[in-house]
Amino acid sequence: MTIKTRFAPSPTGLMHLGNARTALFNALYAYQHQGIFLLRIEDTDLERSCPTFAQHILDDLRWLGLHWQEGPEVSAINSHYYQSQRTSIYAEYYQQLEQLGQVYPCFCSPEELDLSRKLQRTAGQAPRYSGTCAHLSPQEISHKLAQGLQPSLRFKVPKQQLVTFTDVVRGSQTFNTNDIGDFIIRRADHTPAFFFCNAIDDALMGITHVLRGEDHLANTPRQLLILQALNLPIPNYGHIALILSEDGNPLSKRMGSQNLQDLKTQGWLPEGLVNYLARLGHSYQADSYFNLAELSQRFALERLGKAPARFDPQQMQHWQQMAIAKIDETELWAWMGNEVQKLVPTALQTQFITAIRPNVTTPDQASHWARILFTDDLVPQPEAQLILTDTDPEFFKQVLAALEVAQADYTQLVTTLKQTSKRKGKALFMPLRAALTGETHGPEMTHLLPLLGVQRAQHRLQIYVQ
Repeated sequence: MTIKTRFAPSPTGLMHLGNARTALFNALYAYQHQGIFLLRIEDTDLERSCPTFAQHILDDLRWLGLHWQEGPEVSAINSHYYQSQRTSIYAEYYQQLEQLGQVYPCFCSPEELDLSRKLQRTAGQAPRYSGTCAHLSPQEISHKLAQGLQPSLRFKVPKQQLVTFTDVVRGSQTFNTNDIGDFIIRRADHTPAFFFCNAIDDALMGITHVLRGEDHLANTPRQLLILQALNLPIPNYGHIALILSEDGNPLSKRMGSQNLQDLKTQGWLPEGLVNYLARLGHSYQADSYFNLAELSQRFALERLGKAPARFDPQQMQHWQQMAIAKIDETELWAWMGNEVQKLVPTALQTQFITAIRPNVTTPDQASHWARILFTDDLVPQPEAQLILTDTDPEFFKQVLAALEVAQADYTQLVTTLKQTSKRKGKALFMPLRAALTGETHGPEMTHLLPLLGVQRAQHRLQIYVQ
């Protein structure tokens, strides 16, 4: 059997980390088995769906390095993978269900349904459809249609049965049909309900495994009932834990739900992001930096966690730093952006990259160090300013004298200062770094002083000897 997974987003907004992780897990599982990773655009919500968002989804997946073998722009018939262009297919299956007596028209208004749900909640019951329209006679249906009422189409759920399946992440699952209630598969405007067209397409497209968020778990028994009624193949379902913030709440934009377009603009590298997401709710035996092929080889359904995954911004930064350490100089130089490329002399490009590579995670940080090293507009940070204010001007006179001899050799400069100033440790290094860079932390001064240059270093030190 050929493994086939899918990613089926709705183009109603930009992709965020949760979407990206779902796509990644499905892709990794397919790649691991030399299978097929399919992309389908679920754009049946005509009011909210947008072609621009659909294109962003394609672009974002390619940016992450996730390439689909079936779907838009890679298959012969592009339209097969946009649900808005598959309405005739869904109509065939509505008709089949009607012939089987598995569905009925429902004329209940949204207001009536809302009131029914409120009454059920007040009575301590789980809200489900009460079956008001389940027993309408053909004459009653004809009368309502003659009045111009547009019905939705409900699936008739059998009573007192158990729906069971084995979730590839969560194990055995059982649902009582009495707890489900008859559900809508076609809205009154004739658009299909999500879980109807989603299930039909998975069956028709030969999807063998569906990995999706646990918020879809309640949809699964409904989809199983639909597929069983139509005698269509059923995929293996796996419901992965949702991503929460560190304090256990839903992710806010500040805490990790940024969309991929923003992350791209901010300078996050796809290789690092993929390494982080692959470990968000999934464990690897080795905590090493892997390329996509290595991640897929080591991916395992049994290592997908059942507990909610916690977003950790420090871990995301860690994998970003790992990615920065791995990419070549040409890519890193392009990543750093226009300001760095304008400020850093071509002859010093390699030295600059070597100096700051271990200490930056964004292009903005690279620009910050370029301004420190190659412009005269230095404003010390508050912490650095406190150190400079508390340091005896005599120390900076000694630094200037030592600099005359050592020039840009930072090791020799420090050796001399230890002898002349009788300082060591932080008492020596901190005011020296603060005066030369305006910072209390950063890249190694051994690399920074040659880039800064003796003349600019002297100019900065002069400020503190007066």
